[in-house]
Amino acid sequence: MNSFEQVIEQARRAGPARFVVAQAADGTILEALARASAAGFCAPVLVGRRDEIEATANHHSVDTKGWQFLEASPADVGVEAVRCVGGGGGDVLVKGFMQTADLMHAVLSKSNGMATGRMLSHVGVFKFEGSDRFYFVTDAAICIAPTYSQKIDIVQNAVDLAHKLGVAQPIVAILCAIETVNADMPATVDAASLSKMAERGAIRGARVEGPLALDNAVSVEAARHKGITSELAGRADILVAPNIEAANILYKALIFFAKAEEAGIVMGAKAPFVLASRSDTAQNKLYSMALAALAR
Repeated sequence: MNSFEQVIEQARRAGPARFVVAQAADGTILEALARASAAGFCAPVLVGRRDEIEATANHHSVDTKGWQFLEASPADVGVEAVRCVGGGGGDVLVKGFMQTADLMHAVLSKSNGMATGRMLSHVGVFKFEGSDRFYFVTDAAICIAPTYSQKIDIVQNAVDLAHKLGVAQPIVAILCAIETVNADMPATVDAASLSKMAERGAIRGARVEGPLALDNAVSVEAARHKGITSELAGRADILVAPNIEAANILYKALIFFAKAEEAGIVMGAKAPFVLASRSDTAQNKLYSMALAALAR
């Protein structure tokens, strides 16, 4: 697959996924659900106060006929949505009009059925005009300053999603400011260790190289100019940032400066979930939902 239209088509072929929306009184989420339902890959489960959800739906001209409602108070909406997915009543979790921290607290609770013991991480998928493939960026939303062991999970989560999109053996670049190991820059030490451990099977289904600066991660010419002899340098599918600041800045730069099409989901739990920003458009949320439907 090399376009979001293909992702939507593959999600449709897989059959409707049950999207459980925590605090569904959110206009752009409801619009995206309507488009996803029309595309044939979404069966919405709306969690929250039904009167508030229906009022929001009416305001945005969204027809919720045939959609499932799960009544919950504002204080319990996150827990009820997570419990629904964790208990088998849904396939994908979606954050609606609520705080991310509140939903994450419910997801990480061992009693709600979604925690797996693996580190959760956000994986962004980008498509640039003129490019014939997707690029993956992680982790721009969840883990602030990942440890070495957490980075193993972060990489594996991104690799697992790449597999779902048909990238059988993705190339992973562990990004740093430089492409050499420097003991005063711990991220470079982690990158070299991740590369070596991937060779020994600690990361499944991918080839990993690092440390790499961004230019020699995505440009073969830049890598050759720097004298890097690795056959992986310059060919990265997955870009792993050293911390949330670097990832978030890269993520938003690709959207606002490079004008890339984008989708993103959280991996590592029992089921994928859509953690879209309130500023995201209904189109981006539609893409993220299709991505989650394939990742279930």
